[in-house]
Amino acid sequence: MRAVVQRVASASVSVDGMKVSSIGEGLLILAGIHENDERDDMVYIRDKILGLRIFNDDKGLMNRSVGDVNGDILLVSQFTLYGDARRGRRPSYSSAMTPESAKSFFDQFVASVRDQYPGVQSGIFGAHMEISLVNSGPVTILLDSARIL
Repeated sequence: MRAVVQRVASASVSVDGMKVSSIGEGLLILAGIHENDERDDMVYIRDKILGLRIFNDDKGLMNRSVGDVNGDILLVSQFTLYGDARRGRRPSYSSAMTPESAKSFFDQFVASVRDQYPGVQSGIFGAHMEISLVNSGPVTILLDSARIL
């Protein structure tokens, strides 16, 4: 599982011109699911997201987590995180989980994060979404469960 974690001042998701979710200060998470991902991958990414200390403390150092600042979380499924463009110009998404399986996995991921943390919003799986955000910093972190040592 891969996640692009962005510290935001605000973020929102719109579908067909209608806003379906929005957050204030917190984290926008773009989540990609690999065809071989299992629950351990989901838990690893969830725990990393909740534990990342990327919010400033009183001294301006990144020492606080999203929970420490009572921030919000917006989760958005993005299969293109598994796009492989090493050959040719059209990315291959063959290592991404199939849409049918990925929907269930993503729904479980959202539920898992919500079980651990209040204030979680999500996009609509499979919809053509427009994401608006104000990146704070900017701070952007890449997580990949396959890189567990």
